[in-house]
Amino acid sequence: MPFLPWNEIDTVLLDMDGTLLDLHYDNQFWMHYLPKKVAEKKGIPEDECREQMMEHYDSVSGQIQWYCLDYWAETLALDIMPLKRELAHLIELRPDTIPFLHALHASGRQVVLVTNAHPGSLSLKVEYTQLDEHIDTLISTHEFGVTKESQLLWQKLHGRLNFDPERTLFVDDSLPILGAAKQFGIKHLLAVDNPDSKLPHRNITDYPAVTDYSVFLEDIKANPVEPKA
Repeated sequence: MPFLPWNEIDTVLLDMDGTLLDLHYDNQFWMHYLPKKVAEKKGIPEDECREQMMEHYDSVSGQIQWYCLDYWAETLALDIMPLKRELAHLIELRPDTIPFLHALHASGRQVVLVTNAHPGSLSLKVEYTQLDEHIDTLISTHEFGVTKESQLLWQKLHGRLNFDPERTLFVDDSLPILGAAKQFGIKHLLAVDNPDSKLPHRNITDYPAVTDYSVFLEDIKANPVEPKA
């Protein structure tokens, strides 16, 4: 069980996909469903198309284009949002998400969603999960034009939220993004070991890692944030 000093944490920044939501939807869409649709449009074998798209994904990984539905719509000459909606029945919260968010709120902490997801993806997922009802602020990094992999994003996010990095927890399933947060000076970091419920746990050792947020609930409750005078 990972240890977190909740008495030293006032602000909690949370990733969305793989952290609050099951990553299965995104993996299915980008790795299988979209390549299939592109292959049908181009009239080429699905395996060949998937291989081409994986190479393209790798070439823009970590950049705003990778997360941008407008970029992929233009690049692939396909309207992406209707396709995402066709698979939207797979959008699911992690089973431990809502109790975790409720505990954080009840303890007086500031809870902020910070996702690289395109605003269109964020809206679709909010529509299916009502995630916005449990979080103080929802931020897509497209607002800033840079991703969480970039130090510029962390500078802009800090300017927007005015959080204390020394008293902030950041939770994400991406190790490169956790590394960027650490470089910026976020003191408390937590990785997600099981972002996709249909895949094996990853056994992360670089950061404290969690498979079930319920292990924190009692400690969060026991360490509320004192209201500011």
